[in-house]
Amino acid sequence: MMMSTIGNTGKETKMSKKIPVRMCVGCREMKEKKEMIRVVRLQDGTFCVDETGKKNGRGAYLCKNSDCLEKAVKNHGMERSFKMSIPKDTVALLKKEMSALAK
Repeated sequence: MMMSTIGNTGKETKMSKKIPVRMCVGCREMKEKKEMIRVVRLQDGTFCVDETGKKNGRGAYLCKNSDCLEKAVKNHGMERSFKMSIPKDTVALLKKEMSALAK
């Protein structure tokens, strides 16, 4: 009895690396993770901009323009993401941090 094996035809296909995609809580557009800014709620309840994207805590993603932050506040996208209300002084602080990152 003869057995035949079906194997590799000699052609190698290169697997493309999967690029992580996230949704902006302001404009609701899907973009690559590296093109966005992550806002994090830390364990102590404070908020900060996560430049590395690796800090511990609940996160939400925004486009790098300040309009998306305004939209996220207006449509309650950040409140939905963090499951709590965001104080106005925290929003002002986030605007300041985001403008410093955009430069």
